[in-house]
Amino acid sequence: MPRNLVRENGWVALRLPNDSVKVLQVVPNTTIALGKYGSFPSNLIIDRPFHLTYEVQDKREGESFSRLRVVPGTELNAAALAETNANEESEDVDADDAVLVPDEGEELTLVDESGKVLVRSKKEILDDTARQTLTADEIEELKRNGTAAGQELIAKLLLSHTALEQKTAYSLAKYKLLKTKKYIRRFTVLPLDISRLAQWQLEERDASKILEIREEMLGLIGCWADVHYAAPPAEGDAESGPHSGRWLMVDDTGGLLVGAMAERMGILHQAPKEDSSWSAEIASKDNETTVPADQASTSKAQLGHERPEASVDEERPRKRRPQASDFDIHYAPNNTITLIHQNPQANLSLLKHYDYDHADPNPTYPYHPLFTNLLPLTWLQLLQPEDDLTYSEDPPDVTAEELASWKTTRRGNYHRKRRRWARTRHIVDQARAGGFCGLAVASTMDPVSILRNTLPLLAGGAPIAIYSPNIEPLSQLMDCFTVARRAAWISEPPPEIQGRSHEELDRWEGSPEFPINPTLLLGATVQTSRAKRWQVLPGRTHPLMTGRGGAEGYLFTGWRAIPVEGKVSARGKFTKKKTET
Repeated sequence: MPRNLVRENGWVALRLPNDSVKVLQVVPNTTIALGKYGSFPSNLIIDRPFHLTYEVQDKREGESFSRLRVVPGTELNAAALAETNANEESEDVDADDAVLVPDEGEELTLVDESGKVLVRSKKEILDDTARQTLTADEIEELKRNGTAAGQELIAKLLLSHTALEQKTAYSLAKYKLLKTKKYIRRFTVLPLDISRLAQWQLEERDASKILEIREEMLGLIGCWADVHYAAPPAEGDAESGPHSGRWLMVDDTGGLLVGAMAERMGILHQAPKEDSSWSAEIASKDNETTVPADQASTSKAQLGHERPEASVDEERPRKRRPQASDFDIHYAPNNTITLIHQNPQANLSLLKHYDYDHADPNPTYPYHPLFTNLLPLTWLQLLQPEDDLTYSEDPPDVTAEELASWKTTRRGNYHRKRRRWARTRHIVDQARAGGFCGLAVASTMDPVSILRNTLPLLAGGAPIAIYSPNIEPLSQLMDCFTVARRAAWISEPPPEIQGRSHEELDRWEGSPEFPINPTLLLGATVQTSRAKRWQVLPGRTHPLMTGRGGAEGYLFTGWRAIPVEGKVSARGKFTKKKTET
C-alpha cells in the first residue's frame, strides 16, 4: 500500500482543533474516541489519504455511529478568503449554506467574516454586564441537541453576543478562534513522522523518557553528526572510508534518536515489497536449506568474511520450510547504525510506531530496514567482549544424526543460540574495528567516559554531536579540549604517556589533569536552540511569550582529529625581499 494512505494497524497522528496531537494505532473494526469531539469507526479513515480534515457529524436516525465529512479547503480557509475579498461585493449566496432562523422572541446580531455588522438587534434595552446572552445551560443544551458538528453552536454564540460589533478585527478573530477550538468537531489525519512523535511525547506523555529533547535539537544532532544516506560501496571495494555510511550512536531516549537518524538515512519506513534491497537478498537465502552440521566449523571460520553458501541436502525430505545457515549474517554493508546500550537489551520502545519489533530476532519477509541496518551491542561487548558469554562461548558442533534425534524444542534452541552467537560476533568485531563516519549521543551517562571509549572508533574528520538536557556535563567535556589544555599536553606531556604509541594514546584511560587525550578532538563548541511559536492574527502577529518549561537542552559538537606523528618543520629557502623606502 502507498505510504500516503492510512493503512490497517498503522500509526497516525490526529491533530485536534485545540492544537493537541493524539497518536493512535488504526485498528480495523474499532471505534476511535476523541473525547468531547466525538467518536467514529476506524474503518472510515483506512485507505484514505493523509492530510485530510474530517468533521464528525451527528448520528443519523437509526445509526449507532457518527459519519465523517471531508472538509474542503475553501471551507477551511473561509475566513482568509473573506478577508481577501472584503472589498468585493457579491450577491451570490451558496445554496448549501445553512440559514439560522431565530427562535420566537430571539433577537440577534449578525456579523460577517470581516467584522461588518449586517443585521442589528432591534432590542432597545440591553444589559451591559451580559455581553453573551446565552446562558451555560442553554449552551449545554445546544451541545447535546445541536447539528452541523458544532458550527451551529458557534454561529449562535456569535449571534448572541451583544457587543460583537464593538470588537476589533483582532478581537473578533481571536474570539472566533477560541470558540472554534472549543466546540468545532474536526480533526486532521497526519502521518506520524519523528517530529510529531517527539512533540506528542514531549507535551502529552512523559518528557523525561526522551530527555526532554525538542524537535529542533533532533535536527541539530542530525546536521552536526552529518547523518545522511550514503551510496553503497562500489563492487569489490571493501574499504571503510569516512563516507562509508556507518554511524555510531548512544541513545537513552527510547529509540527517538535512532528513529530520527534512521529517518534522515531513509531506513525508518518499510520499503514496498517490490523494492530491490539488501533484505531481498537475505530473503532469497531463506529458501535455501540448512548447512549440515559437519560443515559448521567451516562456516564459523568464514564468519566476518564471505558469507557461506548453503549446500542442499537432497537425501532427507524437508517437511517444514528450510532455513538459511545459522552463521549467515543478515546485516547490510553500509547505511548502518551501531547502537551502544547499557542494558542487556536496547530500549527501542518508540520504534514500535514504525512497525519495528526490536525483540523479534527472526521476523518475516519483507524485512524492516532496521532489521538489516541497526546493529545493537552492549558496553560490555564493546570494551570487554571476552567477559560476555554470548560472544566468547562458541556454540557446540553437533552431527547431523545426533541433531535429527533431538526433540523439536531442543533443536530450535540449538539453532537459535548459534544464530545469536553469529550476530553478536559480527556486530562486536565490526564495531571494534572502528572506521565510523560519525557519532550521535543522547544519554545521561558521563560524556567524558563516552568519548573516551568511542573516539578511537571514529575515522579522521568524523563529526560528533552529544546532547544533554543540562549544560554542566557538556561544560566539563568542553574543558577537556580547550586550547590551554591541548598546549599543556603538547609542551609538557604527562609522565603516564611516555613511551606509548599513538594507538595506545587514543585509548588512554586518562588522569585527573587530563581526563581524555585533548588532541583527539578539534572545534569543540556548545550551543543551544529553541524555535518559538508565533501567534498570527490580524494586527497581532508576534512570538508567544509563554511556552513549556523543563530542560533547555544543549549540544556539544566537534570533529575527530588524528594527531600528527613526529615534529612538523618547515623546509625550503626563504629570502627576504627588499622593499623600497
